[in-house]
Amino acid sequence: MGTVEVAFSALPIHVRTARMVTKAVAVRSGVAEPLLDEVRLAVGEACSRAVEAHQKHCPEEPVRLALTDGGERFSVSVSDSARAQPEDDGLSMAVIKGLADELEIVSTAEGTTISMSWPTR
Repeated sequence: MGTVEVAFSALPIHVRTARMVTKAVAVRSGVAEPLLDEVRLAVGEACSRAVEAHQKHCPEEPVRLALTDGGERFSVSVSDSARAQPEDDGLSMAVIKGLADELEIVSTAEGTTISMSWPTR
């Protein structure tokens, strides 16, 4: 299937759309039904975190979401352009860590990318 990329304005209402798109692509990629809620919730949490950071620090910049069907794994990356992190970042990251099968967090001067993945059938 390849990669689906979505860029959206830093508005909380778009987090719901990101969750719905993620679930649809995850199903198409072969993520098992019992994992779909975990995928949807983890992506929602990562997107909410990015939206909050953007609203405070760079409201005009879009949040970026990349969904990749890599054959044996379904991968999701949520990228923000905020140089500062939200105050509740510890709680958000704890939730994401509990839901993602694999997780990588990369923070640079340009922002943060949260990359997560789950097995496919």
